[in-house]
Amino acid sequence: MRSLAPLVCCVLVLAALGPHIAVGQASQAGTTASRPAEPSIHAVYPDPVAGGDAGEFVVLDVPDGTDIGQYAITDGDGTAGIPNTSAGGRVVLSTAPNRTRELTDWPVVGLDGHLALANGGERVRLQRANRTVDAVRYTEAVEGELGIVNGSVIRWRPLGATARPVVRAAGGEVQAFTLPDSPAAPMQPIRNATERVYLAGYTLSSARVADALIAAQRRGATVRVLLEGEPVGSRTAAEARTLDRLTDAGVPVRVVTGPRARYRYHHAKYAVADGRAVVLTENWKPAGTGGNSSRGWGVVTAQPRVVDGLNQTFRSDAGWQDSERWGEYRQGRQFEQGEPATGSYPSEFRTESVAVQRTDLLVTPDNAQDELVATIDDADDSIDVIQPTVGDWESPLLRALRRAASRGVEVRLLLSDAWYVREENEQTAQRFQEWAKRNDAPLTAKVADPDGRYEKIHAKGAVVDDERVVVGSLNWNEAAATSNREVVLVLHGSDAADYFGAVFDADWDAGGFDTPIGALVALLGLIVVAGLAARRVSFEA
Repeated sequence: MRSLAPLVCCVLVLAALGPHIAVGQASQAGTTASRPAEPSIHAVYPDPVAGGDAGEFVVLDVPDGTDIGQYAITDGDGTAGIPNTSAGGRVVLSTAPNRTRELTDWPVVGLDGHLALANGGERVRLQRANRTVDAVRYTEAVEGELGIVNGSVIRWRPLGATARPVVRAAGGEVQAFTLPDSPAAPMQPIRNATERVYLAGYTLSSARVADALIAAQRRGATVRVLLEGEPVGSRTAAEARTLDRLTDAGVPVRVVTGPRARYRYHHAKYAVADGRAVVLTENWKPAGTGGNSSRGWGVVTAQPRVVDGLNQTFRSDAGWQDSERWGEYRQGRQFEQGEPATGSYPSEFRTESVAVQRTDLLVTPDNAQDELVATIDDADDSIDVIQPTVGDWESPLLRALRRAASRGVEVRLLLSDAWYVREENEQTAQRFQEWAKRNDAPLTAKVADPDGRYEKIHAKGAVVDDERVVVGSLNWNEAAATSNREVVLVLHGSDAADYFGAVFDADWDAGGFDTPIGALVALLGLIVVAGLAARRVSFEA
């Protein structure tokens, strides 16, 4: 797992995750609540990704108009004074201000004196006239992460990670589409763009997508591409050639990578094209947007708040220090040969314009998981979930599904039968089924049978109470929700729910099997597995 790194705009509490998100104890003497006229310590950055910890700093929350020159920072071993400066809001204090300005957009003030924050933990105090105004104790720093003071704990977060709010857009009409049925739908906004195309993805290997981007640039549009630098299974030679062609045509391509990477994976899949946006579950590759393999869901919207929110997300993600030009990234790298997706499937579901009462734009790790858990907790009648696979049984989203079923909400979970997740998904579905039986809960889990209508499930979505639809790039596991960059839309309205609900019902009913609890069903399951084994194809995420 690659290193997570670097800037935070405001407090966002994340669940602890693996080695990357650590929680240390924090103690504070004096807060903005008890002393509203005094500055307080907002965060510490003791362990930069740099030799000698160059650029470490302390962040203050400063009341407007405060002369912070009356204060000093000390760790007990050294004390550094603050020059006379009238400040307000977030202020960064550093003994190496030039280096620190490369790491943050907050205003940086150079300290007078010596201060070296220990990586193993220590107590940092903000003083005025030798009186402690505020104090924070951290137990152990996490390299490249900002320790944000949140009540009695410090939360370590990658420096540079955003804290975007949920964007809520008023109603209107959006275009709903599915793949492989409607491969033209995600392309149409790009093909019509004359001003801008910002395309964000995990991977991009589709020649038709590259053609559309190059054509848009030749029409005078500003075209930008942002992708994941280290996709699972490595990047294919076909994708490398596609990105080379884009770069040769003058389209800037950047990949998120390196020690300053703020997110575990840049896994979002969307595009902003003039005044419209595409949000979908599929990668920009023949298997996904090309319609040659995967069952996917997608939405095209012209709602200004959603379009603007995605525009801002793209700009913040493409503009940080963890995005590298493709031409520089590819130097000296070898790329894997992959098997192209060449399947052909019927167009059962056409693109439809559907009315929505409201659309919510969510992103991870900033806000999506809490919003989705709340959506599930608010369900009264039914929840249908489609996922390639799901993660930890105790993850917040899966716990929310079980809570819903426990109060009588009918829950259906449809998982992919792709060879690389089939065994895992069978076990997951069986566990849900057994839990439902023990608890007499209306929950059913199933591994899908594509029945020739698509190759595998790659959609990530849900239909809730026949009035809300969740669609986006988020796999329902803790790692994706708390450390990836993902983009999700929640569509409010029965029309959207009817469209995607019909797709879900067709996929649910088109064969497949409920994971067994009896020996007879287990035998049938083995027969189905044996039949599918002959159709296995190479993995394309």
